[in-house]
Amino acid sequence: MPQAKKARAVGFNHVALEVGDIEEALAFYGRLFDFKLRSKSRDSAFIDLGDQFIALQKGRQQAPDDGRHFGLVVDDKAAVREALTAAGIEALTGPFLDFLDPWGNRIEIVGYENIQFTKAPNVLRGMGLAHLAKNAQAIKELTDKGMSPN
Repeated sequence: MPQAKKARAVGFNHVALEVGDIEEALAFYGRLFDFKLRSKSRDSAFIDLGDQFIALQKGRQQAPDDGRHFGLVVDDKAAVREALTAAGIEALTGPFLDFLDPWGNRIEIVGYENIQFTKAPNVLRGMGLAHLAKNAQAIKELTDKGMSPN
């Protein structure tokens, strides 16, 4: 019997985080990041990331995350580190810039220049980030996969 065709996973549209309170979550993340709010209701909010978004959903009930996390790509990792310090939020120990939000969601901060993840030029332009570039290692990784940004 022939194997059925499988869909290929091609990326993420959004990540949903459970939080205790939408207004508190927007205030917390607003201290750390410059973002545009796509929409908001009493029980949810949607933070725009260009062609992707983060959904904040009211109702966190589980224990804080340990290893489970997501990597949030930013244009300036040092600015996030400074904002965490200014807000009195301690980064978690380890080789990466990870922190927990007040509801236990673990977030790893990743600099755009260091990774294979690439926004299309039109999306970067629309976000006002057309100046962002990849470092040599990220370009090599992309080139090795036939995805050279040049």
